[in-house]
Amino acid sequence: MSRPSVVIVTPALADANNGNWQTARRWARMLAPAYRVGLTARWQGGDEDLMLALHARRSAPSMAAWRASGARRPLLLALTGTDLYRDIDHDADAQRWLHEADGLLVLNACGPDRLPAALRTRCRVVLQSCPARRALPKTSHHLRALMVGHLRDEKDPLTYLRAAERLMHRDDLRLDHVGRALDPALGAAAESLSLRHPRYRWLGGQTHAQARRRIQQAHVLVHSSRMEGGAHVVIEALRSGTPVIASRIDGNVGLLGRDWPALFEVGDDAALATLLQRVRDDPAMLAALQGLAGKRSPLFEPGAEAASVRDAVAALLP
Repeated sequence: MSRPSVVIVTPALADANNGNWQTARRWARMLAPAYRVGLTARWQGGDEDLMLALHARRSAPSMAAWRASGARRPLLLALTGTDLYRDIDHDADAQRWLHEADGLLVLNACGPDRLPAALRTRCRVVLQSCPARRALPKTSHHLRALMVGHLRDEKDPLTYLRAAERLMHRDDLRLDHVGRALDPALGAAAESLSLRHPRYRWLGGQTHAQARRRIQQAHVLVHSSRMEGGAHVVIEALRSGTPVIASRIDGNVGLLGRDWPALFEVGDDAALATLLQRVRDDPAMLAALQGLAGKRSPLFEPGAEAASVRDAVAALLP
């Protein structure tokens, strides 16, 4: 008997190399032992047994074609970020498929809270994963903070830049910044600050391997996003034993836990600067954060993610 088949629809394929593509590729690998799996940016017909679509608005044409094909085959929708925290409030396509999908996935533990109460029973949380890395030795002469994320509005790099400006007087704080300038104005701001601030470095785009090593080398990762479904870079930090200082949004709290002690309000550069100084000046706080990172790390093991994805698919197939 042939294995059931699954088509994964992702708004962007390998050439984009963005978060949705990485998630789709990882899920395809995880499902492959039990299912025949295909990846596409837009579904235009086929006899697959189930569709797993990433992003309610961007994958709407594929989901519409799937439903129009006649047979009542299950549809599993993963809400990956901007659709969960923006589109379902006002976009008709996102709202339609939120209600018409047979199952829903979200990528952080707070995600179900964003859904209408009637839909939460069909929603599952899938925490993304990555391999663990050992923490690398770190100097005691200064604290190195790191932000990893392309420069675009959703990531709010300006809060990190403003915090860096507030810390110009601190010789014992280093602030590194990895990411391409998807917004030229934000790139210009980062370049200008790097010329004025001897301890802020905008490093531009890096390979994934380079970025992960920098995460291992950093004392803390800063994640200042306005909007996230479940940032993989936060997971990579926790899996490297690197504590996280993050904006208080569901996409971060849903990974770090509601009682995470190093959160700041979105856009509050003064609070971010204060947290960075506290972590530097109070070794006990840094040690406590490292301990919490180690406790959260097992939640993001690849085996746990694979089991969650397989269970979600199996629940909808006969």
